Amino acid sequence: MSAFDLLAPVWTHLTTIQPVRGQGIYLYDAQGRAYMDFTSGIGVTNTGHAHPRVVAAIQAQAERLLFGQINIVVTPAVLELAAALNDITPSALDTFFFSNSGAEAVEAAVKLARQATGRRNIIVFQGSFHGRTAQAMAMTTSKYIYRYNYQPLPAGVFVAPFPYAYFYGWDEARTVDFALQQLDYLLHGQTKPDEVAALVIEPVLGEGGYVPAPFAFLRALRELADRHGMLLVLDEVQTGFGRTGKMFALEHAGVVPDILVMAKGLGSGLPISGIAAPRELMRRWVPGSHGGTYGGGSAVALAAAKATIEVLVEEDLPAHAARMGQRLMQGLREIQRRYPVLGDVRGLGLMVGTEFTHADGRPAKDVALAVQQAALDEGLLLLTCGTYGNVIRWIPPLVVQPAEIDRALAIFERALARATAGT
Repeated sequence: MSAFDLLAPVWTHLTTIQPVRGQGIYLYDAQGRAYMDFTSGIGVTNTGHAHPRVVAAIQAQAERLLFGQINIVVTPAVLELAAALNDITPSALDTFFFSNSGAEAVEAAVKLARQATGRRNIIVFQGSFHGRTAQAMAMTTSKYIYRYNYQPLPAGVFVAPFPYAYFYGWDEARTVDFALQQLDYLLHGQTKPDEVAALVIEPVLGEGGYVPAPFAFLRALRELADRHGMLLVLDEVQTGFGRTGKMFALEHAGVVPDILVMAKGLGSGLPISGIAAPRELMRRWVPGSHGGTYGGGSAVALAAAKATIEVLVEEDLPAHAARMGQRLMQGLREIQRRYPVLGDVRGLGLMVGTEFTHADGRPAKDVALAVQQAALDEGLLLLTCGTYGNVIRWIPPLVVQPAEIDRALAIFERALARATAGT
C-alpha cells in the first residue's frame, strides 16, 4: 500500500502532482517542473503562493505565540485583524466574528440571522454553493453530489431561481424580471415574508458556474429585504479580497449587506473565515450561543490574514485583478469567435467562467473535461464547475502578470483545438 492509498477516497483529485514549493502563480514538484496554477486552490491564494510578506508574518507570529483561545484570552493578533478588516469593509459592517472555514462562516451567519430576527426560514438561489456542513449543505444547490445520500437536511431552506441569463437564453433585463417574479411567487406560495430571516446569495455563483448576479438584481434584493424586515447576507467566500476587481464584489453593485461572509482569500492559504455585521445586529446574538475552539484563536492564521490585507491594499491587487481580468476576457472572447462550442465568456475581475455548449444546446461537459486535461498536459491547472460540469473557471492568483495571462490563453486555445479536432 502506498502513502496515497492512506488517503480517504472521498476526496476527488484533479491530479496526483505533489508540489514541494510554490511561488507566485506557480507550483513546483520535486523534479522542478513548474505548473501554472490558475485554480488558486479554489480561490484561496489571491496573493500568490508563499508571498514573502505573508510568510514573514507567519514566521514572526509563530516565534511569539501560536494560539490563544478567544473565550479565555484576547490576542493582539485578533484585535489587529479586526481593525484591518474594519478599514476595508463597508463602514456599517463594523463588528467581526472569526471561524475556520467558509461553511462555518455561513453557519454563523444563519445562526445570527435567525436569532436576531426571531425568524427561521432562509432563501437561497439555484446554483448556490455555501458549504458542506449540514446547514450549509441544505443551502447548496449547485450539484446533487454535495448532498448525495445525506438527506434529510436541516429544514427551513427555500430555493429561488438565480438570474442566469445564458442558461435561460434571455437578455439580462428579462432574466432579472423573471427571477424577481419567481421570488415573489415563492414568497406567496411557500413561505410568508415575515417567516424569512435572510436572503443568502453569492454575488457571483461559484460552483454553480461563475455567473455574476446582475447588479440590478442585487439592488432589488436589498430593497426587498428592507421592505420585509429580512436580512441580506452576501456570501463572498470566493468573491472576496480582490478576486472580482474590487476588494469585495458588493462594491460593483453599490449594495451593503446586513451580514458579509468571508473566507478563502483572507488567509492566503491558512484556514480562517469570518462574518461582518453592524454592531447593533451583533448585539442581538446571545453571548455563548455560538463559538468554537479555533475561531479567533489561531494567532498564526490571524497574522497571515492581516498580512494578506496589507498586501492586497499596498500592492493594489484588486485594481490589478481588474486589469488582468479584462485582458483575460478579451483573449477568451477572441478564442470564442474561432470556436463556437465556447458558448459564453463571463465574469468579474479574475473570476471568469467559460461555458461549453454543443450546437444543439446540450451542455458540453465532454469538451470542458477534454480541454482541462489537454491544458494540464501543458502544465496549466484549470478547474471545472457548473451544475452540468461544462464550465471551466479561471481563478489565477491576483499577482498574475500579462505575459502569464497570454501564455495561459495560448495553452487554452491549443487545448481547445485538440479537444474539438475531428468534430
